[in-house]
Amino acid sequence: MVSSLLRRRAALALAASLLAAPLATSVLAVPARAEKPVDDMSGALTEPLAIVSKSGRHAFKVEVMRTDSDRGRGLMFRKSLAADRGMLFDFEQVQTVNMWMKNTYLPLDMVFIRADGTVARVAADTEPFSTKVIPSGEPVLAVLEVNAGTAQKLGIRSGDRVEHAMFKGRP
Repeated sequence: MVSSLLRRRAALALAASLLAAPLATSVLAVPARAEKPVDDMSGALTEPLAIVSKSGRHAFKVEVMRTDSDRGRGLMFRKSLAADRGMLFDFEQVQTVNMWMKNTYLPLDMVFIRADGTVARVAADTEPFSTKVIPSGEPVLAVLEVNAGTAQKLGIRSGDRVEHAMFKGRP
């Protein structure tokens, strides 16, 4: 009886330690390149980003997608996005990128960004739920998604500059 009780306690202790290990790792995991993350209302970590256009400097708080699974999910299933928020997709290397809007409720503007932080092109007012491919048109490092109409309202065009830690020190 005592030995079965001891085996049971040992099994429970082992199970508890196995469950606790991943939790501790995920709670402490912070992206190495995060620049002063800020917790927004949805609980997502955000980073500062600005776009400098002829009409001025426009500040945003962006969620940064750095993994394949995060990039694959993106803004899918979100039903709202504040005017000063966005999502930045970090592709980690310069490449031709194709985006789509499957399972995305919000019409978006997609800003395709070169490694040096300059805007390559803007795909304005993309269609929600569409599987139509939206190409970068040239190799890029990142894509910024903001609410549809933002690029036109702020005058964001090819050649404008995006300021974010990802682009610092890149040619």
